[in-house]
Amino acid sequence: MQHTSTAHCPALVVSAPSSGEGKTSITAAIARYYRNLGKRVRVFKVGPDFLDPMILESASGHPVDQLDLWMVGEEVCRARLYEAAQSADLLLIEGVMGLFDGSPSTADLAKCFNLPILLVINASAMGQTFAAIAHGLTHFDEQLNIVGVLANNVSSLHHEKMIKQLFPADIPWLGAVKRCEGATLPRRHLGLLQASEIGALNTRLDMLAGELTETGLAGLDFNTYFPQTSLTPEKKCLKHTHIAIANDAAFSFIYADNVRFLRELGAEIQFFSPLKDPSCPEADALWFPGGYPELHLTALSQNTGMHESILNHAHHNKPIYAECGGMLYLSDEITDTNGHQEKMVGLLKGSAVIHPRITCLGMQYLPLADGMLRGHTFHYSSFQCALAPSAYTVKCRDGSEGEKVYQEQNLYASYLHAWFRSSANWTANVFGHQIDQSLLIQ
Repeated sequence: MQHTSTAHCPALVVSAPSSGEGKTSITAAIARYYRNLGKRVRVFKVGPDFLDPMILESASGHPVDQLDLWMVGEEVCRARLYEAAQSADLLLIEGVMGLFDGSPSTADLAKCFNLPILLVINASAMGQTFAAIAHGLTHFDEQLNIVGVLANNVSSLHHEKMIKQLFPADIPWLGAVKRCEGATLPRRHLGLLQASEIGALNTRLDMLAGELTETGLAGLDFNTYFPQTSLTPEKKCLKHTHIAIANDAAFSFIYADNVRFLRELGAEIQFFSPLKDPSCPEADALWFPGGYPELHLTALSQNTGMHESILNHAHHNKPIYAECGGMLYLSDEITDTNGHQEKMVGLLKGSAVIHPRITCLGMQYLPLADGMLRGHTFHYSSFQCALAPSAYTVKCRDGSEGEKVYQEQNLYASYLHAWFRSSANWTANVFGHQIDQSLLIQ
């Protein structure tokens, strides 16, 4: 890693006291507001998330990368920020959960890169207490650069006056955003709906952007300096390897950096749809990412031509990698929360059941002989598999046993959403050739 010069660009971390305060809506609104002014806006998301980045990409017009000091790593985060600052007019970083939640937290990331912070506080169910929350968050860690507070979901001018009645004079007030039902971003059990599923999304984003015209966010000038950082080029260990990736409404939980990393390793990438395509492409390896297969059970079940082509790929001992919803799709059957059951591909012998409540959430890693594969898990399902697990992930929270990892010939499956860049050897091994058992610590 080299530091020879700097790039500078206005930057802002959008954080809040907790989840559900409106961070994504406000970040998207800022991105769309400045994009509509002809500015080039680059947005990042702190922590593991697939859904918020889809909204933020629609708002900004550019792909959204993750920033996380543990999963992504400080060096890669620094390189991504420098790279974006070279050409952008504004950098936005949406935080994860509350400002101080997690280890590392959004606050840790902001301190690491000297980033200014906007606090978004949902005012819908409070009045003067708003001031106490703003004061507490601003002064809890004096090393943070809190540049302002924005009140979200304010119902009226009278409500805004109540909020400001006791507001501390030493904290910049950046204004209030009124409750706007027509611009609300709809949700389901895993979070926001996918961008492609939200009706009139651009209209909603423009409405949100319009709410900023009377706030202090209409003139951002928080210039931030980013040191030049270059990453060591990867060896082309997947050169001429053709990888086909499932990508449609049922399988969309794909980190942009994972695809970028496969290309850096030399792989040729093609996308296909298990929902609509009659068969999978002729490829050296297949990747089935997570998503919402439970919302498309009938269509996935009825596409038997796709099933047959996947089984044929496996019969020729070609690599198949599946995570979370992709793993469930390769199983014998999935049963949704209403008891509706459908047959799936039948490659991985087992059955999945979707539950109304979350069954696992958090950062986890897979121990390897040469390090670790980092990632996270987030699912509402359980999976009973006839195949004995070959390894287990480890929960970062307490070091306890995490998700099961299944391996059978060149099939590799787990609930873990992996960050490929954390282990180039693992990535090249799983997608490139026979899985090397010596890479795993049993």
